[in-house]
Amino acid sequence: MTDDDIAAWLRDSDPSLRWQVERDLDHAPEAVWRESRSRVVTEGHGAALLALQDEDGQWAGGAYFPADASPDEPGQPWTATTWSLNSLREWGVPPDALRPDTAGLLHRNARWEYDDLPYWGGEVDACINGYTLANGGWLGADVSPIAGWLVGHRLSDGGWNCDWVEGATRSSFHSTLNALTGILDFEERTGGTPELTAARRGAQEYLLERGLMRRRSTGEVHAPWATHFAYPYRWFYSVLRAADYFRAASLHDGVGADERMAEAISLIRDARDADGTWHQQLRHEGRSWFEVDAPPGEPSRWLTFHALRVLEWWDEARRPAPA
Repeated sequence: MTDDDIAAWLRDSDPSLRWQVERDLDHAPEAVWRESRSRVVTEGHGAALLALQDEDGQWAGGAYFPADASPDEPGQPWTATTWSLNSLREWGVPPDALRPDTAGLLHRNARWEYDDLPYWGGEVDACINGYTLANGGWLGADVSPIAGWLVGHRLSDGGWNCDWVEGATRSSFHSTLNALTGILDFEERTGGTPELTAARRGAQEYLLERGLMRRRSTGEVHAPWATHFAYPYRWFYSVLRAADYFRAASLHDGVGADERMAEAISLIRDARDADGTWHQQLRHEGRSWFEVDAPPGEPSRWLTFHALRVLEWWDEARRPAPA
């Protein structure tokens, strides 16, 4: 496909993706992408997921796992409240499109599966707390205790690890990126706090020092999942997802692209297929409400969008200033 073909293919998508393509790749006037964004609540994936919210404010009767989750089912089920909120927030759904006072409903009705803890108070898992911080900032809940928790639970090497409660002392790529993404979203919506911003910028170094994918001790690529691309991202780390986070952080903080990302950017560029798109390389196993992207082996609109957005940002940041 030509560049024009790819642009048209990306625009011919669900409103949850189309408005982002128009804003970030087409650089269309604000009125154009906002009109597409308004359709997310009435059409496609956004409307379908909104319709699945229960009267008590939850999805599937659970906070992180659906009420009918079984330890025998394959993969992590992705239908519960936290995963549903993550999707709606990332698709650009406004808070008032959910049930009235969803934040209050979850405060009264939702409890974490771990120790029956209250929903907006967070949990002991850094990934879950990152998601909940972002979702609370979006819905207007008081999540200040979670902000303080994330600041206080960084490990000595700079990042986070969801297994710290089991004794882990080294940070995890997955946990660190999930916490960073949640913190940045919260900062963009609320301004955050100086302590939280300092924690985020410090934790970014954990990934940058490792080139977004390598073990610091040996220099080897950390694991296959670092270089395998799949959407929805869920809780999994990938170089593409990390690079898209650093793009957003760079724009938010008003700083340039960090040269330590160069190898990761080359890997993303080289992953482009002969047809000009990025293909879905795998599927993160687990029950979902419905599919939002292509099956493995097929061209992925979401991965192609994220990759093109990252590369445009990177190339623009490295372009020499006019004399």
